[in-house]
Amino acid sequence: MTTLKIDNRTARWLWLAQQGLGETPTGPLDLAGMIRDLGFVQLDTIQVVARAHHHILWSRNQNYREPMLDRLLARDRAVFEHFTHDASVIPMEFLPMWRRQFDRMRDYYGRAGWVKGLPGPEDRARIKARITEEGPLSTQDFDTRIEGDKAMWRRPPHKLALDYMWYAGELATCHRVNFTKVYDLAERVFPAELREERLSEAQQIDWLCHGALDRMGFGTPGDVQRFWDAVTRGEAGAWAEAAALVPVEIEGADGTWAKALAPADFETRLACLTPPTSRLRILNPFDPAIRDRTRLARLFGFEYRVEMFVPAAKRIWGYYVFPILEGDRFVGRIEIKADRRSSALNVLNLWPEPGVKWPAARHRKLEAELLRLARFAGVTEIHRRD
Repeated sequence: MTTLKIDNRTARWLWLAQQGLGETPTGPLDLAGMIRDLGFVQLDTIQVVARAHHHILWSRNQNYREPMLDRLLARDRAVFEHFTHDASVIPMEFLPMWRRQFDRMRDYYGRAGWVKGLPGPEDRARIKARITEEGPLSTQDFDTRIEGDKAMWRRPPHKLALDYMWYAGELATCHRVNFTKVYDLAERVFPAELREERLSEAQQIDWLCHGALDRMGFGTPGDVQRFWDAVTRGEAGAWAEAAALVPVEIEGADGTWAKALAPADFETRLACLTPPTSRLRILNPFDPAIRDRTRLARLFGFEYRVEMFVPAAKRIWGYYVFPILEGDRFVGRIEIKADRRSSALNVLNLWPEPGVKWPAARHRKLEAELLRLARFAGVTEIHRRD
């Protein structure tokens, strides 16, 4: 099969379209469809402006508001929470293809060093019995304590047990209260028809790999493996050798070329491709379009890292810095923080990308996006540092 060569601009357009960032973020909102198209949305507790999952969804349709995801999870049961590369919301219809991930997580965390102190089967059964009898419970409904050194990330025994059973698919998130997870029995959260559907190991791997490449548009077996982090590198490689895929070469931002694979309908996707909107958008640090830092740097020449857990003295930019996307390139980064007491969005720093000019028109675009983001965060004013 002839290898298709895809220039850098086309590759960027395709990647942004696949990530739901090609069109202007307005119009009718199909929240479940948006999450299905993305595959998953990462959850994160940090709320500098808005929590990552809410910001990610808002970036794709600015009619989105925070209570909508809560309803999708707690009332509609259209999504469930589990682990991809990190804690995420996943379309409920994917549940039959997620069984092996429950098993993988159970086996991994059952032997991992960080769960030293995990309560044994009898203690876990008692916790599960409480949920069975009393209904959904959160970690706040238990009172075991950490023994010894209270180092970062250490959890009390009951929390280890709850999370272990959540990883294993015995418990599920039924809803959240102020982002505190509330656990219930999986059979009371997951629809019966999806729980009872059984796919073979090979069928699940095939679906996961096809689903990953379909959502990326192009990638290597390593990219496929990292997308859900629900198959091994060897499984992704074996799948790529057997699947009917299109060989491509992708031009990087630096002009070099790299081999990749694409879905069978790749040429149709290219024929339908249109330039991305020129709208300027402030993306979340955990946005799926920028999660793979290597891919981001290769396609856009944009070097980015999150620095929340980097000591302040070693940070290059700041604690929580947002990339700025305009059209098909990243034009800068900005540090902002919502202060709900004063009802203000505070602009702390703005860094244009090297070689990118910021004329008055671009500053006006940024101001418009800041106002939209402020409304989403529930604040009314924009304050800039003098």
